[in-house]
Order: sequence, then C-alpha cells, then structure tokens
Amino acid sequence: MKAIFNSGLTLVAAAVMLVSFTASAAEKKNRYGKQKVVYQINELDKAKGALRNVKNHLNALGDKNVEIKVVFHSKGAFALVEGTKDSKGNTFADQLAGLSNRGVKFLICANTIRGKKIPKDKINLKAEVIPSGVAEVAYLQAKGYLYVKP
Repeated sequence: MKAIFNSGLTLVAAAVMLVSFTASAAEKKNRYGKQKVVYQINELDKAKGALRNVKNHLNALGDKNVEIKVVFHSKGAFALVEGTKDSKGNTFADQLAGLSNRGVKFLICANTIRGKKIPKDKINLKAEVIPSGVAEVAYLQAKGYLYVKP
C-alpha cells in the first residue's frame, strides 16, 4: 500500500513539474498576458517617444495580445495632422502607418480640432474623431483599459 501511495505522489509531483514547466515556457514568450491599454498624447514634443513606447509595448506582448488606443488632444493632436514635423524635422506618417498596420487605433479630440482650427482634410485618415480627449481616456479606463501617459 505504501508503495502505491508513493507512486501516486511521484506521479502528482511529475504532473506539477510539467505544468510549471509549461507555464514557465509560456511566461517567457509573453509574461504580460493580454492587455487593453489607452495611451494619452497631449504634447507634440513627446509624441515621437510616446509612439515608440506603443511600438515597444506591441513588441513585448505581441500584436494579438494587446489592444491599444491612443488618444490625441491638445498640442499632441498635431501628430495626426498631415505635414506636422517633430523637432528633428521628421513627420509622423510612417510611424503612424506602421502602428495602424499592427492594429493600434488613433482617436483625436473634436474639441481640439475646433479649438486649434485643425483642417479636417489634413487629419490622418486612420484617426477616429471623438467628442473629448480627456473624457475618452476616463471612459476607456472605466471600461478596463490600463492608462499610460508617456
């Protein structure tokens, strides 16, 4: 009887080790699981770096494991305007296209469009106009999105 009990314990221990090894291998592939994230960009001079953070976030989790929405408002909204350049003279078009192709959604504040007199025909075609940038950030947080402000 004792031998049967010990054999059973050995099998249980082996099963636990196998499950631990499998979880450990999966964790190494993506230790962060699945996420829903909202990034807030309201400063143009930080937009390039913030979009680089979004790319790094995608790279860390894998495109299928994260849903990212980027809310642009105030001066940050100009990153979505055709022809706007960063401090080094580069436009945002390539960076935005690359992220959009990976599933990132861009949201731009209607209040900012009106207040800053941004021509609607110059706004990135991938951007969705939302009524309020800050209200959208709060709304998404209430829906379970994690908040990131680079």
